[in-house]
Amino acid sequence: MTPHRGGRRLVPAFLSTAGAAPQDSASLERLSVLTADGGPAPRDLPAAQHALLDVLDGGSLTVVEAAALLRLPVSAVRVLAAALIDRNLLRARAPIPPAARYDPDLLKRVADGLRALKH
Repeated sequence: MTPHRGGRRLVPAFLSTAGAAPQDSASLERLSVLTADGGPAPRDLPAAQHALLDVLDGGSLTVVEAAALLRLPVSAVRVLAAALIDRNLLRARAPIPPAARYDPDLLKRVADGLRALKH
């Protein structure tokens, strides 16, 4: 694929997914964590799916991180990942939820206690 002068691809990203849009990709969020199963990839996989498995080799990445490394839109990586999940070549975990809001009163009491210890 020859990049355009601005660094953008000349081939549309939807071609990397072979025009497919599995319904399961809707369950993958931008911050879902992807992990390859570690086994050898079948030879019949499209090049874009091989590239995704290569990026995930030896670790885990979020969908957004994988998209950035592959220089593909997040939506295309979600479709690629969903196809690999369907073939049990990839696992996805829901994003870690944000922490519960802290209790300002508790923080004030901790700070007061630390000040009392200092004196």
